[in-house]
Amino acid sequence: MAENAAKGYWIGHVTVMNADLYKEYVALDTDIVARFGGRFLARGGQCEVPEGDAQERHVVVEFPDYATARACYHSEEYQSAAVIRKANAVSTFVLVEGVL
Repeated sequence: MAENAAKGYWIGHVTVMNADLYKEYVALDTDIVARFGGRFLARGGQCEVPEGDAQERHVVVEFPDYATARACYHSEEYQSAAVIRKANAVSTFVLVEGVL
């Protein structure tokens, strides 16, 4: 990571369809994210949608930089866990670079 690199983020919007099986995904992705140096800034919790349409839950994960956010998302480990998410939730994920 470059010393002055902008942080990288995952922004996820999720509606869980099967909460019991989705818990398996949460357990897996928590560990994977941590191994890539990521930390959850928001994970569910209260939200308001004053404009437009949205899923029920919102997740924001911060990584040391954009390259690491991409590497984590595209890793074989995470993609295996994502199979569980995709089977049990409707979701949209965005990978975004922060500002310096």
